[in-house]
Amino acid sequence: MTPAPASLRVLGVDPGLTRCGIGVVDVARDRSATLVHVGVVRSDPELPIERRLATIAAGIRAVLEEHDPQVVAVERVFAQQNRSTVMGTAQASGVALLLAAERGLPAETHTPSEVKAAITGYGNADKRQVQTMVARVLRLDELPKPADAADALALALCHAWRSGGPSAPSTRGAVLTPAQRAWADAERLARR
Repeated sequence: MTPAPASLRVLGVDPGLTRCGIGVVDVARDRSATLVHVGVVRSDPELPIERRLATIAAGIRAVLEEHDPQVVAVERVFAQQNRSTVMGTAQASGVALLLAAERGLPAETHTPSEVKAAITGYGNADKRQVQTMVARVLRLDELPKPADAADALALALCHAWRSGGPSAPSTRGAVLTPAQRAWADAERLARR
């Protein structure tokens, strides 16, 4: 039997067409975490959608190749008022999930409120509270910026903590919150 890894390397992706946050962390069994990489992939809003998605794919692919994560965590597009924003976010999310699948990596999605609750203990925390806690957990001298990069790191930490870390099985089959159940039902209906 192979021993469980000492840490889990997670790539967090905060999807967006103009700014796609990318964060890679190593999370140990004791839930302590170390920053591996943080950045933002930017695409020019003047470019056609296919070129923008290709830019985002190239940026995510480069991070996958350089840092070799074991799992990918992507923010789940849940609800937004602006249709053009939600469409771009969903498209960038799909790119991240596709790239994980191409590499044979497990990928999971987490809602913003799940991430905020995991990081700050409060599902309605603001961006500054999330940035502050991410900086504290990763022992950073300053807050990670821009907010998209901090959100990507928070996603990675949330995933590792919710999944139980490097030796735990996936969260699939876990007890779901009402919002997670509603999302799962909607996804099931969409597949019909």
